[in-house]
Amino acid sequence: MIDYYVSKTDSGENHFPTIRQAVAQVPDYTMEPVTIHLAPGTYHEKVTIARPFLTLEGAGPASTVISYDDCATQILKDGSKRGTFRSYTLFVDGHDITLRNLTVKNASFPRQKAGQAIALYADGDRIQAENCRFESFQDTLFTGPLPPAALSPGGFTGPKEFAERIVGRQYYKNCYICGDIDFIFGSATAYFEECEIASVYSEPPAPDAEGTPPVYGYVTAASTPEGYPYGYVFDRCRFTGICPEKSVYLGRPWRNFAKTVLIDCELGGHIRREGFHDWNKKEAHGTLFYAEYRSFGEGAAPSARAPFVRQLSDEEAQKFRREAVLSGKDGWRPSI
Repeated sequence: MIDYYVSKTDSGENHFPTIRQAVAQVPDYTMEPVTIHLAPGTYHEKVTIARPFLTLEGAGPASTVISYDDCATQILKDGSKRGTFRSYTLFVDGHDITLRNLTVKNASFPRQKAGQAIALYADGDRIQAENCRFESFQDTLFTGPLPPAALSPGGFTGPKEFAERIVGRQYYKNCYICGDIDFIFGSATAYFEECEIASVYSEPPAPDAEGTPPVYGYVTAASTPEGYPYGYVFDRCRFTGICPEKSVYLGRPWRNFAKTVLIDCELGGHIRREGFHDWNKKEAHGTLFYAEYRSFGEGAAPSARAPFVRQLSDEEAQKFRREAVLSGKDGWRPSI
């Protein structure tokens, strides 16, 4: 085990003033586990971790914050826009990487001007996060990989645009994730256990031309690849929010085979009675899989859900427990 330390005040062997400097010192000639310990403080850095078997550990999400403010609408030197997938604060690009006891924040504000602003871009297998906070508004947490192709030219401009699409497994335990539009999105098999999923907003959206009450957000936008049995699973999570009653959807399909399942989750009154939205993709009704099991709270309304949302039986729910979803061919059991 190799240990590095990041602090703005401490010094000594294996101590560095920035996270990026510590990451740069990790040797690439060994697969020995590495832990980078972050002292309390706010680190205004844009960080990439591309080395397996690495743990980034803070002193607690309230005291250790990684924050940056890139956003999709920024104009770069070549005149192009930064776009969604170059807006991240922390980019985790690899397997067997763990985040613990820290906050990752994209500080772009307000959302209506910033557009998409990723806090964590996570692309790899056996990625874990424990006791972390991920904060932004639109597109807070991207669980890679990207879908096979963008819907418009340049839509996937960024570090993984031309990379092989590897559908990995991700595990989030006791984390806080907040945002407004599609703030958990992507193609990974991702399991969220005992997390708080908070719907927030920077400015109230305007009603449409017909005066229809505005939609304040969509929690998920899964792009589960065709043929994969699992997408997003939320187990004993709390869906909270500061949005008005019945103003937020649990999700909508970024791609047609999207899968999102809620198990024993508490839903606040901000959740719409329909639960999920089809993104006006009627053709997706026969391919997507949106389901709940024993949801409770003010936002739980099984009889009022959209017709393409399923209510699972006891037997069906067992197929979405952590071991079933994450074990894979290698029998992975998260170490958290």
